[in-house]
Amino acid sequence: MVEESRGGFVYKGLGKVPDRALLLFAALMYLFLYAPILVLVFFSFNSSRSTQVWTGFSTEWYGELLRDQTILDAFRTSIIVGVTATAIATVIGTLTALALTRYRFRGKTFADSTIYAATVMPEIVVGVSLLVFFVAASLQLGITTIIIAHVAFTISFVTIVVRARLSGMDQSIEEAAQDLGATPVQTFLRVTLPLILPGVMAGALLAFTLSFDDFVITFFVAGVGSSTLPLKIYSMIRFGVSPTINALSTVVLISTMVLILSGSRFLSRRENA
Repeated sequence: MVEESRGGFVYKGLGKVPDRALLLFAALMYLFLYAPILVLVFFSFNSSRSTQVWTGFSTEWYGELLRDQTILDAFRTSIIVGVTATAIATVIGTLTALALTRYRFRGKTFADSTIYAATVMPEIVVGVSLLVFFVAASLQLGITTIIIAHVAFTISFVTIVVRARLSGMDQSIEEAAQDLGATPVQTFLRVTLPLILPGVMAGALLAFTLSFDDFVITFFVAGVGSSTLPLKIYSMIRFGVSPTINALSTVVLISTMVLILSGSRFLSRRENA
């Protein structure tokens, strides 16, 4: 049991815990989580190839990163896979969330349970099962199989996010639109979709992040010449950590932060509007 008091919180059995102690504990937790990332960014500007001893500031490794065509090809593949898989998963996930929220049908409970089960399924199980399926279907492993695999495991996340948005929406607004003569399609496009758009965008951002960052599933379903960025980083790191990998990781980190902050700002504006 926790009770708030002046200057701190009172925990049953522990007594009063000062606010400063809680802030210190929170700061140590954040330091534990983000200190390795800060070290990685720091040594990406090291003038030496050493990743342990600082010898001076340099942007040499970022230039070398831009000159490495294999890395650029892997980055391009990740973008193509991420954007395509996100677009498909967002459409299917949104329609699935709408069906599970607005309609009653036989097997709804099973479908609902399947959606949530897919989010906790071990990635290695998903990767092996998809590999077996592609081999049985005589599909050549490559960028197409990667996109199919990423769509398969990101649909559930989009569905859950959009469904949460739909559950908090007043359904009488849709009924009012239909009473005024709007067709179901017009109601969805002009009323439902604008209201749930923040949830759809949040689901799309989550799907793209998961797709861009995935390694385990992609490792099983990628063919020759279709390596994504995580696979490329893995192949590079097997021969030792170099400043080029640090520079690449820093670029990915900054790009992800910009994407998340931009998406959050857009969603905030939509909410305020």
